[in-house]
Amino acid sequence: MLFPGGRWILCLSEMILKKRIKKFHDRFISLKGEPRSIAMGMAVGVFIGVTPTIPFHTTLIILFSLMWKHNLTSAYLGSWLISNPVTIPIFYVGQYELGKYLLGMAHTDFTLMDYSLHSILSMGWHIILPLLTGGLVMAPFFAIPAYFITYRVLLSLRKKKRS
Repeated sequence: MLFPGGRWILCLSEMILKKRIKKFHDRFISLKGEPRSIAMGMAVGVFIGVTPTIPFHTTLIILFSLMWKHNLTSAYLGSWLISNPVTIPIFYVGQYELGKYLLGMAHTDFTLMDYSLHSILSMGWHIILPLLTGGLVMAPFFAIPAYFITYRVLLSLRKKKRS
């Protein structure tokens, strides 16, 4: 074991997260466009990234970004930042539990072997419906702050750049 007490998993997760944040920062500061468009793109990406629609993230990001004319790159970055191997299991369990509660459904145990479309669809509607419901209810709680944070950070960065 590399770290005492099995903490190597936590250290590895922390290293992966730090790498993702650094990569995100580098891409984020190079974005071109109006702050509102970039912030809306980020919010769209975060919204889609939170929902349990992994096989369709890229397709949905392109569709909504083009339809609403928001920054496609920032939408991709938003989804990429929030939807990762560390957060996906946490989101899925939380979304399932929230959806089950909102729909008044009984608890059903399930094991998700991977995040493939086949694996998700094979679970049946008694799992998919609460998962999607919970995801759609949970997503705005991440997407709305993402818009305001992105907008404020962009204004601040561009103001500094002009000075």
